[in-house]
Amino acid sequence: MSSYIIEGGKKLEGDILVSGSKNASLPILASAILNKGTTKLYNVPEISDTKITIDILKFLGCKVKKNNGKVEINSQNIIKKEIPEKLMHQMRSTVVLAGAILGRFKEVRFSYPGDCDI
Repeated sequence: MSSYIIEGGKKLEGDILVSGSKNASLPILASAILNKGTTKLYNVPEISDTKITIDILKFLGCKVKKNNGKVEINSQNIIKKEIPEKLMHQMRSTVVLAGAILGRFKEVRFSYPGDCDI
């Protein structure tokens, strides 16, 4: 069995880069729909779930700029209130987008979320 021996008395120093959290990023990306202007987010992870969410935001009419973990979303010109089945089925958490659309427009159309084999 491996073991670690820790000898105290020395100060720890250094920097680490902490990646953004998917579970925090997805609802925050969705909340940009509620802001009728520009939302700037930092440290958004470059993973498939955030990319799908951004694709849905673009489909709805958001203008999205991405650069090194920074995402800028302008939701001023959203006119669509329906998430297409093809995009909705790509992951379970797409349902949070439905809540944001409902909050802004008081109506929304969407199918069941996907990506779940349960």
